[in-house]
Amino acid sequence: MTVGAPGGEVALETSRLLLRPWRVAEAVVQRELWTERDPRVPPHRRVDADGHPTVAELEDSIRTNEVWSTGLLAVERKASRDVIGYCGLVDSGREPVGEPELAFELLRRVWRQGYATEAALAVVEWARSSGYERLWATVWDWNTASRRVLAKIGFTETDRKEVDAVHGTTLFTTRRL
Repeated sequence: MTVGAPGGEVALETSRLLLRPWRVAEAVVQRELWTERDPRVPPHRRVDADGHPTVAELEDSIRTNEVWSTGLLAVERKASRDVIGYCGLVDSGREPVGEPELAFELLRRVWRQGYATEAALAVVEWARSSGYERLWATVWDWNTASRRVLAKIGFTETDRKEVDAVHGTTLFTTRRL
């Protein structure tokens, strides 16, 4: 794994992947992620009845450095040079101060190929080398694939849960670095 210069843009590299900042032209990938989300995901994280967010709105979020383009890095396959999702660290406000949350999401067509595990491990190693002592991750109880990824990379479920009768229970996981 290689890491970008301290204080500069983060770029992480694994044998198959490059994790780097989003480019405006890749807003179409973000839109595809929004359209593919499971119907159990809350409505504010899915495309709404009016078609929002649009590709143009997502392009604007990349241009203005919103969370999509800063904490969540584009995951690009090196061999095919295509972006397949995101992985990175965010401050969701649900974890203790100074302990960011690991987040990842990949396009359905690349599921079950080990990319999520590979990308998440790169981010965990970067977090360790940056001085973080612990990371958090939240996951829906029904999202067995993401729960498996988190377990593979050393996250353990805590007793903390947020129950939502409509969308399912959010489980909180953590990992010491």
